[in-house]
Amino acid sequence: MVEPWLRGTLTEFDAVRRQVLHALELAAEDIELWCPGLGNAEMEARPYGIAPVGFHLRHIGRSLDRLLTYAEGGALSEEQMGLLGSELEATGGLAEVRAALALAAKRVIAISLEGFEEARFVGRKRLPTTVGGLLVHCAEHTQRHVGQAITTAKVVVGMRGDASKE
Repeated sequence: MVEPWLRGTLTEFDAVRRQVLHALELAAEDIELWCPGLGNAEMEARPYGIAPVGFHLRHIGRSLDRLLTYAEGGALSEEQMGLLGSELEATGGLAEVRAALALAAKRVIAISLEGFEEARFVGRKRLPTTVGGLLVHCAEHTQRHVGQAITTAKVVVGMRGDASKE
């Protein structure tokens, strides 16, 4: 299958937003390909001590929310901060990441090309970046965690029937 960025779609958007949207689309497709067959225990399994698939899915959605809040010029809410500390807890998963990816795409579309160079600050230390920098990081960070989720899912599936490795 041809990856989203090579399909000639989303041409109504500038190159940066188009590529971020394509990265989110690819993330959704990869997650749907590799993760739905996992049961709840497999979703939270930690083979060899690595982070579970469920963590990566929760982290993708919740980090997109945080990064886009910064891109939009906002500060993190108490709820966002609370969710940050709960990403290893077995909540959410596929439904949460599906909804988060769809919402993130809408938020990316709403960001104006003219604002890409606007200064933004991240975290309590107020580390400097720009709106465009945050958008690019949304794409790269999401893809990084999708890759980790897929790798962990493959390990978990390969270990079915061999609980001695957990």
